[in-house]
Amino acid sequence: MTNPERTAHAPSTAGGPSAAGTSSGTSSGGDLARQIVVAVSAVLAVVGSFIGSGAAGGQRVQDAAGGALAADATLVAPGGGAFAIWSLIYFGLLAYAVWQFLPAQRTAERHRRLGPWVAASLLLNAAWILSIQFDLLWLSVPVIAALLVVLVMAFRISLLLRPTGTIDAVVTDGTIGLYLGWVCVATIANIAAVLVAAGFDGFGLPPETWSVALVAVAGLLGIALAVWDHGRIAPALSLSWGLAWIAVARLSDEPSSTVTGIAAIFAVVAVLIATAAMRVVAIRRHADSARG
Repeated sequence: MTNPERTAHAPSTAGGPSAAGTSSGTSSGGDLARQIVVAVSAVLAVVGSFIGSGAAGGQRVQDAAGGALAADATLVAPGGGAFAIWSLIYFGLLAYAVWQFLPAQRTAERHRRLGPWVAASLLLNAAWILSIQFDLLWLSVPVIAALLVVLVMAFRISLLLRPTGTIDAVVTDGTIGLYLGWVCVATIANIAAVLVAAGFDGFGLPPETWSVALVAVAGLLGIALAVWDHGRIAPALSLSWGLAWIAVARLSDEPSSTVTGIAAIFAVVAVLIATAAMRVVAIRRHADSARG
């Protein structure tokens, strides 16, 4: 998941400033504290996920807050199967917590800069689950909005500071990318759920007008990400996954909406095509740079 264009323009000297995985200074207590905070935050997020799944005695997220976030609550609610992606995201976050804890990563500038943002995202994720569990549905919107901003900042750092190798690319960039793509869709679904639960009538417009508009926004976010990150695969896949499950829910479950389902399918195709196109452009630029 490395960016070929960025790699092509980055200095190749092992000790250069853009070699994100190299030591940028001596190890300090601050580095160890950062690693511990990230690891503890990851554990808290996983504990929160157990609470949100109902495994720890609490209500499932789908059932909490009066079922406002259930798959049949709004026209842009993803089908229940969509949430299986959280298993992969949590696995990646735990893997990152271990990876950044390794001595070789302790003084890496990349992880020094990423660590606080990753920890913040994990704590916000746990806070979002708690807001739903305590029926504070209104609070979930600013929390998930803050989570989205934090993930954008973390993703930006992963773009600026290239990974040191395949493991770093998969564990770090892959996890953050999946997390960001999914939260883009989740934020839209969350806002829609809160508005519907609050009795918002859509200013008299048909519900499907709003659902198609929101699906279009999600698709445009996916295209914007593809342009920004030169076709990284992880965010495109998770965002498309969420959109695909909106299509599944609307075409095979209640509330049924063929228009919304088809719009979601078009959005998935658009995101994937944009991502593939930007990836090809980045690879060609890398090849041209190598020849030059």
